[in-house]
Amino acid sequence: MHSAVHYAALMDGEAAALASSIGSRVKHERQERGWTLDQLAEAAQISRRMLVNVEQGAANPSVGTLLKISTALGVPLPALVEMAEVASATVTRHGEGAVLWRGDAGGEGALVAAGRGTPDAIELWDWILEPGEEHVSEPHAPGTHELLQVHAGTLTIEVDQEQFVLGAGDAAAFGGDVPHAYRNASQAKVRFSLAVYEPGAGPGRATRRTLTEAVESDQDG
Repeated sequence: MHSAVHYAALMDGEAAALASSIGSRVKHERQERGWTLDQLAEAAQISRRMLVNVEQGAANPSVGTLLKISTALGVPLPALVEMAEVASATVTRHGEGAVLWRGDAGGEGALVAAGRGTPDAIELWDWILEPGEEHVSEPHAPGTHELLQVHAGTLTIEVDQEQFVLGAGDAAAFGGDVPHAYRNASQAKVRFSLAVYEPGAGPGRATRRTLTEAVESDQDG
């Protein structure tokens, strides 16, 4: 399970604009496939009410929920959260990344860059964990790899039940297709960059997948 920590309950203007943009993209992708709300909710293993709230821009979905929706639709997460189209390059200025995770103590996980025009998903994240915060992730798709480097503070990562402690300047590479987590067990803020590579998760995957193939189990009542 992903961490129970989620977006702040109250959205500021920037967060509300992002939620609205995500909702419009989710609705567009769903309708393009001719799926009903119930079909997508079943495929993503989330409640219909949550999906309706997401499409209306009224929800602050966790990154776990967004990943479930993007996987069900067969589109990479960046395709759902990009605010605008660009011609030849995407430039994200400092502080302009899409914040998709907020910790109870003020930490943030922001998607700051993503690969374009490839059959694979490539993401670059900027993470801040305040003391005591953690982000726990389910295994991603087979073949997923993650690279991270700590810029400040002391970060503890857990990969398939094995722990590693990293200080400023330290880096790590590991498979993202096993259970993993990022934790700040120190008394100081931690900041790190995280790159994620997921093969075969780029644009175009969803249109070749059937709804039946997208549903692995029905766990949502």
